[in-house]
Amino acid sequence: MMIRDYTYRVDGLLLGIETSCDDTGAAVLDETGAILGESLHSQKEVHLRTGGIIPNVAQHLHRENIERVVHEALERSGVEPSQLSAVATTVKPGLALSLGVGLGFSQWFVRQHKKPFIPIHHMEAHALTVRMFHPVAFPFLVLLISGGHSLLAVARGVDDFLLLGHSLDEAPGETLDKVARRLSLIKHPQCSTLSGGQAIELLAKDGDRMKVSFTTPMGQIYDCCFSFAGLRNEVTRTIMKKEAEEGIEQGTLLSCVNDIAAATQHTVAAHLAKRTHRAILFCQANGLLPLSSPTLVLSGGVASNTYIQKALTIITETTGLRLLCPPAKFCTDNGVMIAWNGIERLREGIGILPPNVGVFYEPKAPLGLDMTAAVKAAAIRLPSVRIKIPS
Repeated sequence: MMIRDYTYRVDGLLLGIETSCDDTGAAVLDETGAILGESLHSQKEVHLRTGGIIPNVAQHLHRENIERVVHEALERSGVEPSQLSAVATTVKPGLALSLGVGLGFSQWFVRQHKKPFIPIHHMEAHALTVRMFHPVAFPFLVLLISGGHSLLAVARGVDDFLLLGHSLDEAPGETLDKVARRLSLIKHPQCSTLSGGQAIELLAKDGDRMKVSFTTPMGQIYDCCFSFAGLRNEVTRTIMKKEAEEGIEQGTLLSCVNDIAAATQHTVAAHLAKRTHRAILFCQANGLLPLSSPTLVLSGGVASNTYIQKALTIITETTGLRLLCPPAKFCTDNGVMIAWNGIERLREGIGILPPNVGVFYEPKAPLGLDMTAAVKAAAIRLPSVRIKIPS
């Protein structure tokens, strides 16, 4: 929302703060999007040891690090708080305990320094990050895939989205992490410091996906929503069968671990590609994308997976779209994308609040206008496209 009669600068310097999950990030950008200073504290190593993100542990680590991270970003930028035009902070969606830390600190900061506050929708920030690096005009199609989210939407403006599809259960990053955990990849000498998704991608390069077969989810459901829980269960059953065949207990690395990683990654990629293909056809049938240079933006933590990028490139080349993705560093959660979303909102005069206005975090927050029923009603059947990616 926008407060009338509240004056603020539409140019200048903006501080972005991100604490929606397990990364404490802050960055200072100028009005052109140039990164003047940034800092990021990752909790990955802690959560790898505990086997997943524990919300109260994440909260504690955010509290321990947020003041230092914000101070570092400001110090590296050479910017004093008094010079800032506004502060932008993720307030939805995400882990409640994590969001609360970032919001609480930000509200104290803007009141202390009398600065405007811009609440940020985490998924909107991911969707718009690409505009820092490429001149992408609205509208464009965006596929956001991460450890906590999976959705397809048409971005029509800074805060104007049409939601075409979303995950019905878990996100692709969560599935890859859980499969990696069940395979005990943290014990693999090449994977001990990698996230689950990174470990799967690494081992898949030396695997043969044809040696293990998994079913691409939702093959007979003609919409753009996603489901990954059934695939994860199928992978788990296969792992149990292979453990029995090799005579090993859970927690011991299988000899066929690379093949399972390759097959899992391929099935996730194929599912994402097929749902995205249908979204493109729906957009083309309904005039939702421009005829000139229509674009698919891929963003979110899982977007850095090069195999998934290649699968989506096959779809965009088939349908006449260009595929754009932010640099891998900016696919994962960071303060830069939050500051950039703040810059975009500042330019448009959208959602800029005085420092004393109460703001609440929202762990669950839909993105835009829900069009999923219309997509399902269209029941678009896909032409056959072979997702064949050379190893």
